[in-house]
Amino acid sequence: MTDKYTPSTAYLDQINARVEEKIATASPVPTELGHYSGQEELWDGVDKAAQQFHEELVELALDLHAHPETAFEEFRSAEQITNLLRRHGFDARKGVHGVDTAVRAEWASPDFTSGEHPTIAVISEYDALPGIGHACGHNVIAACGLGGFLAATQVLKDSDAQGKVVFLGTPAEEGHSGKEYLIQAGAFDGIDAAVMIHPFTYDIGSHVWVGRRNLEVTFHGKPAHASSEPFMGRNALDAASLAYQAFGLMRQQMPPSDRLHAIINEGGERASIIPETAQMNIYVRSLYTDTLVDLSQRVDDIITGAALMAGVTVTTNWDVHPATLPVRNNHALAERWRTTQARRGRDPLPAGIIPETLAASTDFGNVSHLIPGIHPMVKIAPVGVALHTGDFEQAAASDAAAEGILDSTIGLGQVIVDAIVDPALLDAARADFAAAGEPVRCSELFST
Repeated sequence: MTDKYTPSTAYLDQINARVEEKIATASPVPTELGHYSGQEELWDGVDKAAQQFHEELVELALDLHAHPETAFEEFRSAEQITNLLRRHGFDARKGVHGVDTAVRAEWASPDFTSGEHPTIAVISEYDALPGIGHACGHNVIAACGLGGFLAATQVLKDSDAQGKVVFLGTPAEEGHSGKEYLIQAGAFDGIDAAVMIHPFTYDIGSHVWVGRRNLEVTFHGKPAHASSEPFMGRNALDAASLAYQAFGLMRQQMPPSDRLHAIINEGGERASIIPETAQMNIYVRSLYTDTLVDLSQRVDDIITGAALMAGVTVTTNWDVHPATLPVRNNHALAERWRTTQARRGRDPLPAGIIPETLAASTDFGNVSHLIPGIHPMVKIAPVGVALHTGDFEQAAASDAAAEGILDSTIGLGQVIVDAIVDPALLDAARADFAAAGEPVRCSELFST
């Protein structure tokens, strides 16, 4: 029997059972490569190149795992990645686009012309979580992105293909939005599509990622002796408490995929003094850009109303770190990814198998609203092992992680090559992106 303080797994058990039912009836992953000349030879070349680089990539992943660095502090990690790129002949640069721990390297064909030939970016992350290291597996992401870049460029160098491949090392995804800083600095200008992977407990071609904003709130009241003259005070903690309770009441009317979490991180110093200030830290998450805007407005209304009820004033500071948008998955590129993984013996799930309510946030969403992009998931841990836990941190240095690095290096390399040499694929990716709506810049969406 479980003790009453341990949450029941009944809901997750039911979800996992429904997922298994859907998996059993899901359509098989397509294995057709397409019909442009030389594709089989190019894919075989990527496979061989990935095998060649695999040992180095696993060593890199394990090294990053053993030396975790948090957001914007990834100096050693950036150095290791830069050194590996330079060993393979690339002019890798650190501190690009105004971010000290960002890394960039490029390969372009001899006759490359911007606007005429495609440019594809492959992304690595390498920041860790405070206290539990690489419990989100960014060391694996780093190795896979780097491997995809090395494998694709090695094959393209020996072909007649015209295009450019850009490697971007993007810091500070955890709790921050490093990619948005890079976007604002022009890192993705001129890029036609972007690809990356994320480790998980399932292989998934397209997964839901919700948008996220953060809000810091300070209520300003008037202090007073809580016993002799409480009527002369205005209690800032009352306003924070009212807002916190109102958030709980509002959740009944929120869409099931929306999330709202808040803490009161300051509420006074002594019980005998009416608190003059109270502070809250709030995360607002939603599945779509327009619903994220709507939920943000509702949160603003609650904060204003709480201050009014308590007779205090309030200051709000939205997006201390830039907001992250929901991921706009590109179905054309995702289907090509699923094909690469089927040939590796994996069976990536299509969109809609994993419930939308089981979703986190990523700053790749900001990239995916500017250009076609994919952010598939690669299984490195058993079902039931959650991200941001000690168990997943161990999985990020396991044999399964090493297998995931090989398969993902091959997959990313093959999708990059395809996007450059197969015009029909890139056209389909662009059409899919356009069908989802106009490009969205996070800095413009939340500029007011």
